[in-house]
Amino acid sequence: MNDSPNPNYQKQLDRILAGIVKQYALVPGRKQTLLLHACCAPCSSYVLEYLASYFEITVYYYNPNIYPPEEYFRRLGELQNFLPVFPPAVQNNVKLVLAQYNPNEYDAAVQIEKTPSLADEQERGERCHRCYLLRMKKAYEYAAANNFDWFTTTLSISPFKDAEKINAIGNGLQAEKGPKFLTSDFKKKNGFLRSLELSSAFGLYRQQYCGCRYSLKNTHHT
Repeated sequence: MNDSPNPNYQKQLDRILAGIVKQYALVPGRKQTLLLHACCAPCSSYVLEYLASYFEITVYYYNPNIYPPEEYFRRLGELQNFLPVFPPAVQNNVKLVLAQYNPNEYDAAVQIEKTPSLADEQERGERCHRCYLLRMKKAYEYAAANNFDWFTTTLSISPFKDAEKINAIGNGLQAEKGPKFLTSDFKKKNGFLRSLELSSAFGLYRQQYCGCRYSLKNTHHT
C-alpha cells in the first residue's frame, strides 16, 4: 500500500500489470485469477477491456444497495446480455457469478436509522463508504473461499466514487494469505470516457443514479 498523501493508483496498477507480464514471460502458464466486483454493465465494459488479457476474470455481481428491485434486475439483465457479445469477455472466457439480492444487508450496513443525516448526503460521503465496504468485503470473502489470486471492483471508474476510500478498503481487506487487492482508479487513462463510448457502441442502459434509494431521492431533488 502506498502511504503517500496523494497516492497514484494508476501507477501502482501499471507496476502490478508489468510484473504480471514479466512473470508470464518467465513462466508461461495459466493466467492468474481475478474476481471483479461489478456494479453494472457500463462500468464493467472498460474494466474488462483493460484487464481481460492479463487475468482469468470472474465478474461478481453483488449489489444489495440497488433500489427498487426492478432497477436491480434491469442492471443485472444488461450485464448478462452484454458479456456474451463483448469481444474481450468472449475471447477471454469471462464468467459471471451472481450473489443473492438481499436489500436488508445494505440497510444493516449503512444504518440510516442510527444516523439519519446520512440519508441526505451526496455521493462520496460516509453512507457510500459503508456501501463500498459491504460490497467489497463480500467480494473478498468469495474470492478467498474460491482461491482467487486477486480481487478488485469496478467502482473506481465513476467520477462520483472516492478512489482513495475504495483502495483503502481493498488494501485493508487483503490478508497475508489469500487474494491480493488489485489497486486501481479506473477513471484514469480516460477510462470513464471509454466506458461512455462502449456503452454507446453496445446500446447499454446507463442509469441516472448510483443505485440506492437515497441516491435516487437526492438525484431527483437536485
